[in-house]
Amino acid sequence: MYAGTTIHGKSGGVIGVHQKIDRIARRNLNTLPKVSKRFPGIRAILHFEGNNGPDGIHRKSPGQDDPWHFINPEDPTDTALVQMMLDHKDNLVTALRENNPERAAFEAAWLAHVIADGLTPAHHYPLADKIEELWGKPHDERITLREKNIIPGDSRRESISKNWEYWGAKGIWTTHFLFEWGVAASIKTTTFPNSTPSAKWLAAADKKGLERVFLDAVDEVYELGMYERFWKQGWNTKLARQTRAVLIPKICAVITYAWYTADREAASGAN
Repeated sequence: MYAGTTIHGKSGGVIGVHQKIDRIARRNLNTLPKVSKRFPGIRAILHFEGNNGPDGIHRKSPGQDDPWHFINPEDPTDTALVQMMLDHKDNLVTALRENNPERAAFEAAWLAHVIADGLTPAHHYPLADKIEELWGKPHDERITLREKNIIPGDSRRESISKNWEYWGAKGIWTTHFLFEWGVAASIKTTTFPNSTPSAKWLAAADKKGLERVFLDAVDEVYELGMYERFWKQGWNTKLARQTRAVLIPKICAVITYAWYTADREAASGAN
């Protein structure tokens, strides 16, 4: 999801989707029973978004050590993002138990970012495979910024063709960016007052656990076919309605649940 330009700390404050989702989820968390006062507030959480979040790492570094928030819903062995989510949740539990507010805010923000990206239709595209096809190497082996941004070819014509396929109109990355910009524009004035998980939803989620809740949501989003329709038709009213009615409320609910799960787990093991 779009998180601002990552040029400075407040670049996503106006139209950053991750920032808006975090605000909604934190608001929703306040309505749930027995939430600890130790859980970080929204200002602390948002400090670790935008330039200080995963998208800021993408801008500042080459491909090595970049957070890779893509998941293939059709591949049950693609578990890296799920493990990343669970690691952030466990770290958040530890930070809450240790009364470490800065670390708790960091883990809460990055946990939310992982979930939001994992439930974004554009992040279900097999980008790693396409990068390896175009660059001739895995995405995390592009070790300089030049390598990350310019695709080499055996000839000038091949290089131009590959770069156009990735960066040009209807290109792989251009389409990804424009989809996320469409989401940002379509939710700018919506407050999502009905996105709080109900008691019934929470009870069902507790029976499944966070991992299954997340994976079920991934499958549900994937079945909507939003990204495929955008690639063929561009942004339209139907996609905007689905984004407001289904996609963003689902993302907010899962993030709220992840934070709530961590908070309750921390409280149960607190001294």
